Parts: sequence; C-alpha cells; structure tokens
Amino acid sequence: MELKGEQILALPREQVWDALNDPAVLKQCVPGCDTFEPDGDNAYKVVMTASVGPVKARFNGALTLSDIEPPVSYKLAFTGSGGAAGFGKGSAQVALAEVEAGTSLTYSVQAQVGGKLAQVGARLIDGVAKKMADEFFTRFSKVVAAPPESGAHAQAADGTAPQAQADAPADPAAKPSRWWSRS
Repeated sequence: MELKGEQILALPREQVWDALNDPAVLKQCVPGCDTFEPDGDNAYKVVMTASVGPVKARFNGALTLSDIEPPVSYKLAFTGSGGAAGFGKGSAQVALAEVEAGTSLTYSVQAQVGGKLAQVGARLIDGVAKKMADEFFTRFSKVVAAPPESGAHAQAADGTAPQAQADAPADPAAKPSRWWSRS
C-alpha cells in the first residue's frame, strides 16, 4: 500500500516541526492511540487499537525516526503486531516547506500488512488508511493551532481546574440543593 498527501497548515514551519516531534501531541492525533512514549533516541513505543473491516485489534509497535533535518524533514519506520489479527510495517517520508499560507506538510507512506488484516482486501485497507490519515491531520491541525492554555487540563488564573470551578457553588456557605427533596 502507498499513500501520499499534502496538508497546508496556517502556522510557522518551526511550530509544525515541534508538534511533529512531540509525543503528547502525536498521541492526541493518532486515531485509537493509547500510548505514544519515548523509547530511546528518536524511537517511540506505540500502542493503538485499529479496525479494518471485521478485524479489530490492539497493536503494540515501535516507531523510529531517521534522516532528521530540522525543521525540514524526517523519515520514519514503523512496525506493529496485533497478535492473531496480523501485523503492519512500513516507512514514511515527511517534509515541511514554507508557503505563503503557512506550512506545507507532505507525506509519502509505504506499508505492508499480514495475517488476518491481509485477508480483508487491499481496497478496504487502503480506505481505512486514508481515513486514518485524514483523521490524524484534522486532529493535528486543531491541536497545533489551539492556544497553549486551552484544553481539558488548562488552569484558571486562581490555579483551579475549569471543571472544579464549574462544580463549585456560587456561595461557598450555600448548601447543595437536592432535586429530589420537597420544599
């Protein structure tokens, strides 16, 4: 399978490069990703769940970066095993270029699958791969463009989490109301 694409991001190239090298950002962006953590120099341990037609599996894998030219490009190699569901392996070339609208991110992926995954058919696999790539870049664009203080873990000026503020009563001395009590 081969997959190529380009995304234009209205962001500076250095910001896009930093995000492409941030495990926390990548974990948020990879569909079905449970783990994306460093595992040595330019290497990452990845755990994700993926479905291809009737085959759904949890994949344990590794991703390694090479030919790194900051903030222009890198190559990555990946392998993943889904147990009885099969395996996936391949490589990708990722390149960034400054364009008038911001940054052009181009990618070219070559991948192979085996086991039950290979039995579902190339057209189905290609469709799922394209859908996952589209979902990754949709998420990536949102995460990278979001202001740093936004998100579920943001803190208010007083240091409390937004949910804690929303749950707090307006008057600290007020007793919580009970919807089931009769007045």
